[in-house]
Amino acid sequence: MNKPEDKKEFVAAPPPNAQVVAEATKPPRARVEDAVEDAAEDTPVESAAEKLERKRDYLDGFLQQKPQNVSPGEPGGDLYEEVIAALKDIYDPEIPVNIYDLGLIYGVDVSDEADVVVTMTLTTPHCPVAESMPADIEMRIGSIPGVRDAEVNVTWDPPWDPAKMSDEARLELGML
Repeated sequence: MNKPEDKKEFVAAPPPNAQVVAEATKPPRARVEDAVEDAAEDTPVESAAEKLERKRDYLDGFLQQKPQNVSPGEPGGDLYEEVIAALKDIYDPEIPVNIYDLGLIYGVDVSDEADVVVTMTLTTPHCPVAESMPADIEMRIGSIPGVRDAEVNVTWDPPWDPAKMSDEARLELGML
């Protein structure tokens, strides 16, 4: 026979849609007494100007650092960055902004064999340099040391609009 003390009590599992929150232990509170002293009495304290200069040096070094283990044709790679620099040297004849910051370049692909394909558009299909600019870009990119072949594909989809411009281009044109 079943006695009440032989009966086992079971706890039902929560329903699947209920959130179960485990009790977390609180971290100890920080106390002023626990703080480590910044500098000993005989050690000179760094001035605010020195600290700012140290931080600036750190940021300059950090921003100048190049990605490691990047192939030359990937973004951040040497060849890719040279192609972008060459594109930034080419200006739209009607707008005093380079074609890269103007947002005319939709893509730059560099293959493992150093073939470069640039996909771009123009501000309008009736642009006066619509026939000559792609050839000029091909010549400029083809003259970069290490580039085997250059090709420019002009597309009209999606059409260019001023929203594609970089902030630098907007600032140059007084749109910011």
